[in-house]
Amino acid sequence: MEYFTLNNGYKMPMAGIGTFMISPADAEVAVESALASGARLIDTANAYMNESATGRGIKKSGVPREEIFLVSKLWPTVYEKETAVDEMLKRLDTDYVDVLFLHQPTDNWREGYKNIEKAVKEGKVRSIGLSNFSAEEVQEAIDTMEIKPQLVQVEAHPYYPQTELKKKLAETKMGLMAWSPIGHGDKNLINEPVFTELAKKYGKSNVQIILRWHVQSGNVVFPGSRNPDHIKDNFDIFDFTLTEDEMAEIAKVDKNVRYYNATPELVASYKTMELKEDI
Repeated sequence: MEYFTLNNGYKMPMAGIGTFMISPADAEVAVESALASGARLIDTANAYMNESATGRGIKKSGVPREEIFLVSKLWPTVYEKETAVDEMLKRLDTDYVDVLFLHQPTDNWREGYKNIEKAVKEGKVRSIGLSNFSAEEVQEAIDTMEIKPQLVQVEAHPYYPQTELKKKLAETKMGLMAWSPIGHGDKNLINEPVFTELAKKYGKSNVQIILRWHVQSGNVVFPGSRNPDHIKDNFDIFDFTLTEDEMAEIAKVDKNVRYYNATPELVASYKTMELKEDI
């Protein structure tokens, strides 16, 4: 495993497992399987409605909590709720999370950020993250908040490598967690000739080549999967290194195209979306 050092000194694994769009039953099994395969980074969220299952998977794995880098996110409907962090910790059955993200930049994100700052001071959260925030919103948090953010979590993949945002992050040594790291499973992206050629050279799959590109680009990746074999393969990316020339060739597939584009109407709806308790 390789690690990224956050700007507050904490180290996080460069690869882990995500639980987006995974049912509670499947999330519990996937988390336990991932930890058995050597993963130590787990990503979940209020809005995924599987935090309790994620916590159960961690407990069943037998891996000590202090060895696991646990990430969750608060949804806009609870940004201003004083008990939101405690309720999240109760679902996860843990005393703290390593990173807590604001999930979306709705107009009440500043109140949510201050609640997370309070949780940091209380030892319930170690680091603060911003998910799906623009470069301008990230800069506002840097300029105006008492505790500076450590991470952003955004869509990033070879078709949309977030080049400009990463320049901004480098100024404050913030990290980037890449969701949709293989382009939402787009076969056109996965089967780009450069990935096929490199997969043959290194004896890896095209997906493993893309995940290795992420790590060498400084991105933390957390692909989701229910399949134990796929979960294991997703961590088998640390026994080879792409050359500078190969990284340059991959850079040429950049299309500046993203798969997720939130309309103002969609963003406004985030504040009213009902979250159900996961089981």
